[in-house]
Amino acid sequence: MPKHALRRVMTATAAAVGTLALGLTDATAHAAPATLDYVALGDSYSAGSGVLPVDLTNLLCLRSTANYPHVIAAATGAHLKDVTCGAAQTSDFAEPQYPGVAPQLDALGAGTDLVTLTIGGNDNNTFINAITACGTAGVLSGGKGSPCKDKHGTSFDDEIETNTYPALKAALSAVRAEAPGARVAALGYPWITPATADPSCFAKLPVAAGDVPYLRAIQAHLNDAVRRAAEETGATYVDFSAVSDGHDACAAPGTRWIEPLLFGSNLVPVHPNALGERRMAEHTMSVLGLS
Repeated sequence: MPKHALRRVMTATAAAVGTLALGLTDATAHAAPATLDYVALGDSYSAGSGVLPVDLTNLLCLRSTANYPHVIAAATGAHLKDVTCGAAQTSDFAEPQYPGVAPQLDALGAGTDLVTLTIGGNDNNTFINAITACGTAGVLSGGKGSPCKDKHGTSFDDEIETNTYPALKAALSAVRAEAPGARVAALGYPWITPATADPSCFAKLPVAAGDVPYLRAIQAHLNDAVRRAAEETGATYVDFSAVSDGHDACAAPGTRWIEPLLFGSNLVPVHPNALGERRMAEHTMSVLGLS
């Protein structure tokens, strides 16, 4: 083949290879997944209150940098905006919880891809009132009977159904309005108490034997309210009722996800420990198909 003809063939081949390489590079670039714009909302179970290390950017919210939103973000490479805050109620989505702490909904926008939240337990002070009332009654009764149930009856359940459930629906609807393109995951609360009383746990969680299932039923009702609100607003409900069974505050260290009221390892009792936050993250990613 003459030299000039060979040069033309080589030039054409090089051009074709270059075009192919450019095409592959362009296809690879288009195939690369975009970074998730992830916003974490919610209360102390979302914030990881009591788990070290503490997020020093906002001490009022007692937020941990090892909470489940941070675990999810690290595992997925998501860009995280974490506005979770200890003691948050559904009303704090639209109103400042503390001076200098913006409404949580302010963190959302049209570009938000993923939202997670745990909320509702502080509405009506359900968690704190139920735990305090039943703990006090348990101590006074020496762990016998069901003094908390006998005194309070359906009052906690009535508040959940009358007040918390509609507030959850309104809060989740507001999240959808602020972030219309986002996938929203509403997490239930992992079990705090076992299904039946564990006598060896009374020193750590001083609830009378008959009130242990009473407290668990209240929590089940709250979780069901979260589930219904999620389903009715197009959010995904992340159910912990099966995976957290046996990991309650009465389980042994290293097994429990929730720390007991007394003699626990967390700065904040009756809240998830670091293991609990990790397991909440893992189950949420599994449900959402992110793992």
